Amino acid sequence: MTERRAWPWVALVALIAVAFVALFPSRTYLAQRRDLQGAERRLAVLGAESARLAERAAALRTDAEIERLAREQYGLVRPGEEAYAVLPAPVPPPADTTTVPTMP
Repeated sequence: MTERRAWPWVALVALIAVAFVALFPSRTYLAQRRDLQGAERRLAVLGAESARLAERAAALRTDAEIERLAREQYGLVRPGEEAYAVLPAPVPPPADTTTVPTMP
């Protein structure tokens, strides 16, 4: 009679052991898959950004781009050229809105 009472406990322990062996590794596997997908997305974004920066670096190595930046950002000119700066129009002073009371 004691052996019949022990079988349910043995089966329960075996079921719990199987759950630990099967459940926890599958949760870890799913978490790793999620992490891998996130890393792949970040890698794709970084790859695209790297390609864009490589194109920009290649453009910055050309004489035309160097000259454009020198003229635009630093106001440099070639020998014999003259540089002119166009200033914005002066802002007129605001109209006086205060009125002086007059005497009757």
